[in-house]
Amino acid sequence: MTSPAVTSPAMTSAPGFWAIARRSLVKDLRLEWRSKDAINSMLFFALLVVVIFSFGFDPTAEESRKIAGGLLWVAILFATVVALNQTWTRELRNQVLDAYRLSPAPPQALFLSKTVGNFIFVSILEVLMVPLFVVFYNLRSVGPLWQLLVVALLATWALVVNGTFFAALSIRTRSREIMLPLILFPISIPALLAMVDATTAILTGDNSPVFWIRLLAVYDLVFTSVSLILFEPVLNAE
Repeated sequence: MTSPAVTSPAMTSAPGFWAIARRSLVKDLRLEWRSKDAINSMLFFALLVVVIFSFGFDPTAEESRKIAGGLLWVAILFATVVALNQTWTRELRNQVLDAYRLSPAPPQALFLSKTVGNFIFVSILEVLMVPLFVVFYNLRSVGPLWQLLVVALLATWALVVNGTFFAALSIRTRSREIMLPLILFPISIPALLAMVDATTAILTGDNSPVFWIRLLAVYDLVFTSVSLILFEPVLNAE
């Protein structure tokens, strides 16, 4: 007669995937709330880009609607890279990343928490930046505003999911600040074209943004899946 299997307290009390992701996300949000390193660096860089663009261009209202989408997303892209470079730097201190590699926690939970954290930070930047673009370029949207919200959500996720993955890929290189944009920018070209064209179509009302929104959704789905699959070997790489 076989005896029943004994389950240790550690096994029964082990946190699940979503609990680990939530705890890691809360930890990152607390650290950012105390230091404000990512938000301050992104905001300063984005403000600098907006001011320089405002001096370089003096468009009419109609011209502003045609160029604002490109200027806005380029400014956000460059500012996002500044924050992405800090995503994994904190984990290198005191060998936190090495401790996570040795733990039984799923690596995908860590990646998801980092991506959601970056998504929140970039979303805060966008909330602060959009009113400035409206004031500087006298923007008035011809298309429905709810479509701009959909584009903003999909576009922001496209930037941060790739950026978080490639920041982890380049974290152990000597020139990671240079390596990240060299990898991220070419991969982000399809998403950047989609978000710029969708934003321009909504602001001008000339074309339908549905195709570009669908392209962004497919892009997000594909690269999120690939990043989740490949993150474990990236994390465990020496």
